[in-house]
Amino acid sequence: MQAHGQMTTPGADATTVVVGVDGAGRSRRLRDLAAALDRPVRWVTLPSSDADLDLVLTDARAAGAVVIVDDAHHGQPSSWRALAAAARAGQAMLIARRPVVRAVELADLDQVVAAAGTVDQLGPLDAAGVAAVVTEAGVTEPDEDTIEEIRTASGGMAAVAASLATATSRGSVATATSRGSVATATSRGLVPAALRARVQRRLAGLPADSAAVTQVLALLLDVPDSVVARAAGVTVATVADTSNVLQERGMIAPGSASLIPAVAAAIRTDLPVVVRRQLHDRVATALLDSGTDPLLAAVQLRRARVRTPTAAVAYARAADHLRFRDPDAAVSWYDAAVEAGAQPAAVDLGRAEAATQLGTPVDLTDVSGEPARLAIVVAAIAAQQGRWDRAAEALADADRPGAALAAVAWAATGHPERAGDAARRARTEPSGGTPEALARLAEAAAGLAEPEAMLPLLIESAEAAQRTPPDVVLPDSPHALGALVAGLAGDVSTAERLLLAGLAAGVGGPVTARRHQLLLAFTRMRAGRYDTAAAELAPGPDPTAWDHPTARDQLLAAALAAGMARRSGDVARMREAWNGVETQLARRAVDLFAIEVLEELVVTAARLRRMVRAQPVMDVLDDLVARAGDPPTWVVAVGWIRVQVAVALEDAATAATLAGELATAAPLAGPRQRAQGAAALAWADVLAGKVDVDRVCSVAGDLATNQLPWDASRLVGQAAIRTTDATAARRLLEHARGLSAAEVGGGEQRGRAGVLSEREIAVGRMVLEGRTQREIGSQLYLSPKTVEHHVARMRTKLDASSRAEFLAALREHPGVVD
Repeated sequence: MQAHGQMTTPGADATTVVVGVDGAGRSRRLRDLAAALDRPVRWVTLPSSDADLDLVLTDARAAGAVVIVDDAHHGQPSSWRALAAAARAGQAMLIARRPVVRAVELADLDQVVAAAGTVDQLGPLDAAGVAAVVTEAGVTEPDEDTIEEIRTASGGMAAVAASLATATSRGSVATATSRGSVATATSRGLVPAALRARVQRRLAGLPADSAAVTQVLALLLDVPDSVVARAAGVTVATVADTSNVLQERGMIAPGSASLIPAVAAAIRTDLPVVVRRQLHDRVATALLDSGTDPLLAAVQLRRARVRTPTAAVAYARAADHLRFRDPDAAVSWYDAAVEAGAQPAAVDLGRAEAATQLGTPVDLTDVSGEPARLAIVVAAIAAQQGRWDRAAEALADADRPGAALAAVAWAATGHPERAGDAARRARTEPSGGTPEALARLAEAAAGLAEPEAMLPLLIESAEAAQRTPPDVVLPDSPHALGALVAGLAGDVSTAERLLLAGLAAGVGGPVTARRHQLLLAFTRMRAGRYDTAAAELAPGPDPTAWDHPTARDQLLAAALAAGMARRSGDVARMREAWNGVETQLARRAVDLFAIEVLEELVVTAARLRRMVRAQPVMDVLDDLVARAGDPPTWVVAVGWIRVQVAVALEDAATAATLAGELATAAPLAGPRQRAQGAAALAWADVLAGKVDVDRVCSVAGDLATNQLPWDASRLVGQAAIRTTDATAARRLLEHARGLSAAEVGGGEQRGRAGVLSEREIAVGRMVLEGRTQREIGSQLYLSPKTVEHHVARMRTKLDASSRAEFLAALREHPGVVD
């Protein structure tokens, strides 16, 4: 039953000192040792008069008996001297005492007895010891859970474990759970009467200061002694002294700094409600005044079930501390603050900030507070609904950091001048500061006319947000905006890196994490990696995270579904995706950053002959681009959608007109837009039945190189269908298969970032052999442009930014080098 020391069975001359705090089982150990003796025993009860003690010692000598002294520490100096003298004279003796020896005479007795025999140190019971206590109490075949619960609740102290075991066998603490959890029962105040009486006896003699300390300790807080002292109104030295006394009296287990859980529960149970509330408030005040981390303070108070106005302040502070780092936990703390007595109006704004980052519905009707914070929440909710125009209105007069976010809203709605004004205001206004992430974000928004120049600033903004997340609710993350702009530039690698970094860093909270995941799938779909796009949509460990998608994300998910269906030719799924989002589009919640998302839906509408419903969206996009001053990149992006609509409707005349307009703007933009401009002209010719094989293959190769492989393969495939030259048709079909082989269908290896298809492995081997693209094409029956496309895609998959990195990655890839 003991945790330390060995069970001893003294012989005729054996002596033993049993050392342990109260409740450790000293008396029980003495009885066990006495029962094992083959000699008579004489018990000495201290304190005792000198005459009575002398009679017992004389009788013991005459009878050859062993003298047993329980609680030796209760004696007087004269008694200890007499016992020590008897021990020196050869008297066999068993004594039990507390660990701390405070008198010279008791130390002398201890030394004499220990020198002649054994010191038996009693510590907390282990599982086997508790099992023996539980069985002795009448619990037949106790299970391991019950034993462990009693051991935990009792701190392994034998006397406390016995009280709990006895109560458990009688069912008096077996109502906490269906299994009768002792730990839960004691935490809820279901403390056995015998244990309460025992604790009351040990507290009875404590001075008032020590009693106050004990009440604070009964809350089982993990706080410094200085906080305990402040709450109890005593000195730190008094706390230390009280702790020592409580350990001697078996209320703190050896090796621990906290009261035994069951003992603490007994103390709390006996506190009147008024006294308990006063105690809770003193502890809460002490924690707040100590400068303790607000979250740690709140955790301690909630663990102690403190519900007072002062605790409400602590809970609200914890919530404020967490609302941008862990909004789910923050909502819980705001609820705790209200339960503890905080006025809802005092926490509503913070709760709205946290809830907005969770993506849960928020009613701001009666929410008040700091105007700048409220404006940012209003703007974030509007942006989540796809209404950047309303976000801009909410932030129109916002101070920093709202001015930086206003710049993004103005850019999204095609107001570059206003975006520039807001960006300058974010930099120059004297009041408050703009976090680095938002400052870079505003600068990027001000450069709306040149998306290629926006991208580096958006990358810097994202990196800054990862280092130091801004303490505001973001209408959209720099990672998401950066990925959308990178998509316009055909820079899939940068888009993926941004989105993966945003997911890893948790920037923007759960609602933004869902957006990042959807955008990652969308980006991979546009780049032709359909398997990995679908994998991003698989339910994660928390399926409920998708229970409340924002309107913006519903639109994005529908575009993704429509795009996947369109690429697989599944008309039923296209119709399902369109029907699910038609109402959203009817709201005309359109912004420039969503152009490629809208492209998938508008072209799907054309395929389904529903353009009458999608035309208003195109009209809004036209207005946004015109308002922005017709920047070439945005002009091409919208023009490309119209060309694709004409293709879907097989309207050759309209396609020709639109292609001419697109070709005029494309040379003023980036490589992707130039590829789209050339492709638009090729599409117009193909629809008109004019197929130039070399030109079509060249244009398609440029599209694929700029991360539009499906558009490329579709152009080539349609050209093959429309040409009357059988040889040209075969060549075009082979080229189309080459463009789509790595993206569509099949094997386990296809469509995954970092994994090459069989065709790409063949190309990789020849690249390592030093062959030119023309030589590779001749060997594999591919055009040089198709080989160029394969090589570009392989570099993206292998994340190689230079030829040296590409060659090194090929050498390490399975299958390329035998």
